[in-house]
Amino acid sequence: QVQLVESGGGLVQAGGSLRLSCAASGRIFSISVMGWYRQAPGKQRELVATITSSNANYADSVKGRFTISRANTKTVDLQMDSLKPEDTAVYYCNAVGPVFTSWGQGTQVTVSS
Repeated sequence: QVQLVESGGGLVQAGGSLRLSCAASGRIFSISVMGWYRQAPGKQRELVATITSSNANYADSVKGRFTISRANTKTVDLQMDSLKPEDTAVYYCNAVGPVFTSWGQGTQVTVSS
């Protein structure tokens, strides 16, 4: 199917920026949607942003601060600006195709106040 590997997480102060990247391998041409989700301690995994060939979709909590982009069929990036402590979570890359849903292993993002 499709394998996903995230990179770019880390520790940043509130108001700062981070850029997450996700590299896909395998049957990448079957991917129809890629996206980023996050899970904070004690909370459910939630959608951050998704992107298709025609549009991008964002959670209300990140609109205007985060930008999702896909430079090619193999990668999807998430530019995160004006970070807030409530953005602290493990961020997961996601890819969806006609017969599969794949997840990366996750990358930790910590925003200090």
